[in-house]
Amino acid sequence: MGGRAGAGGAGGVGIGGRGPGETKIEIDRRRIRDRMAKLRREIAEMKVARDTKRQERVRHRIPSVAIAGYTNAGKSSLLNRLTGAGVLVENALFATLDPTTRRFEGSDGRVYTLTDTVGFVSHLPHQLVDAFKSTLEEVAGADLILHLVDGSHPEPLEQVRAVHQVIDEIGGSAIRELIVINKVDISDPHRIVELVNQLPGSIPISAHTGFGIADLQRAIEAALPHPDIEVNAVIPYTRGDLLHQIHERGEIFTEEHLADGTHVRALVDAHLASALERFSA
Repeated sequence: MGGRAGAGGAGGVGIGGRGPGETKIEIDRRRIRDRMAKLRREIAEMKVARDTKRQERVRHRIPSVAIAGYTNAGKSSLLNRLTGAGVLVENALFATLDPTTRRFEGSDGRVYTLTDTVGFVSHLPHQLVDAFKSTLEEVAGADLILHLVDGSHPEPLEQVRAVHQVIDEIGGSAIRELIVINKVDISDPHRIVELVNQLPGSIPISAHTGFGIADLQRAIEAALPHPDIEVNAVIPYTRGDLLHQIHERGEIFTEEHLADGTHVRALVDAHLASALERFSA
């Protein structure tokens, strides 16, 4: 905080008076309060837009993946590597305020979303948890959490514990988690081996070079919920929306265009199977 009480020179400072240092502190405090109020307004506005987008994803039953982790773990870099989203990459606390969400198509053709979230810190004050809760809702509402760990940091396990604490506070402890150890290109290889052993099931990668990304993509696809109900339906050409949902959310075995519609055999989720029931072949 700028300014120093009692640091003013001679002139105008008497017993019981107000020195220029105190005035500077008051100005700094007012600016901080104004800045915090502005941030709260911006976060509130972002929340409205995010809620709308989240409701749309839920309505279409698109699986969601949230990239979480300690600040500077490389979350934005990983999102860029996986999707080419072109989001801000900055070595700074809370550089990502408004979560960036991108659609991603897996090798099996299924579509899911990837979201970059605000960086976590240890001993996050409750007022900050409250202020950033709307940005952290993407984590609590995800089907899968990619917990990104900075493998080059001297105390990565402490950061893992700090992230788990915040995830618990926002109600995300029951969500499936995939731990990803990043920055292996600038880390001690022996330390990375130790970390993988200390964090069972973790995947070592480098978002910078692309090392391990293919393994990570396969792990993401395996961890996400899979469609498990087989349907055999003739979908009228007037219901192209249903066919589109099968392509995005299901696994198609056969697809044939007939005179009265598209004959499809596929695996889909329960919600989509219910919508297709009336068109059963």
